[in-house]
Amino acid sequence: MRTAKWLAAMGLGLLTGNAQGQGTLEDHLARAKSAAGARWTEAANYFCAESSMPNRPTDPAIEPTRLFDNLSVVGSVGTAVYILETSEGLILIDAGYPEQIQSVLLPGLKALGFDPAKVRYIIVLHGHSDHFGAARYFQDTYQTKVFLSAADWDLLDAPQAKGKAAAAPAPRRDQVVTDGKPITLGDTMILPVLVPGHTPGALALIFPVFDKGRKHTAGLFGGTVLTAGFVTTDGLRDYVKSIQKYARIAADNHVDVEIQNHPLMDGFAARLEQLKKRGAQDPHPFVIKESDYAAFLNVMSECSQAQLIRKGN
Repeated sequence: MRTAKWLAAMGLGLLTGNAQGQGTLEDHLARAKSAAGARWTEAANYFCAESSMPNRPTDPAIEPTRLFDNLSVVGSVGTAVYILETSEGLILIDAGYPEQIQSVLLPGLKALGFDPAKVRYIIVLHGHSDHFGAARYFQDTYQTKVFLSAADWDLLDAPQAKGKAAAAPAPRRDQVVTDGKPITLGDTMILPVLVPGHTPGALALIFPVFDKGRKHTAGLFGGTVLTAGFVTTDGLRDYVKSIQKYARIAADNHVDVEIQNHPLMDGFAARLEQLKKRGAQDPHPFVIKESDYAAFLNVMSECSQAQLIRKGN
């Protein structure tokens, strides 16, 4: 615990030491650049830009890849679906686009040697169709349990969401994720953290991964705002608070693996290539220092506060 508190003080000093709304636009941009250093320059440029390109269904596909002993990834450079192996079956973290079930998700599972019938849980990190896309298919075909926060189940039940049902059938209301209450399947426990902002009930997850048997802790902030203009001012304020809340929890849990469901800004494609070429003695490209993870979240926070100022707040 002393280590976690020290890391929080060192890595999150700017984030926790500067209350939301303090400083000018230039102050926040400078803090983001400072926190980014060399590792997170791409993230700072993306999050702090006045306009960034969001994910699209046409983003280039990635090669289905085993990242860790128990974690694999399929999808594209803009939208990733993670497969977490447990002693009692598979957990999908997000479910991709609805139009890519047959073309991307199922072939990706097959390429990795996974039987889709073994998918026991799908955890949807927020209630947009590029995240819940295949959830209804798995419910209907394999009786897979689907998890969302209560607020985002309500989001899917809203009239405007119902109007889009023909294009993107939402999952039937099922399991409700509670902030801080672990989700367990077999030998694997996942800690969910409610991070409202992008949607009212967006989620982050913290869970164990293993590299050649050595344990690490992955953090996945599943409600990342890609384009600040698409989020209300109140939503962006909530988002900054959520980043700060999650940063404290991530530090306490010693997160040392950074992954995104929209990996457009964290060097994801380059790290996949490094992993493919990794030698027996080479470090794992997705394993980072805990302080580097804190710095990534700091960049997110400072850039988001800059975006609030651009909105006139």
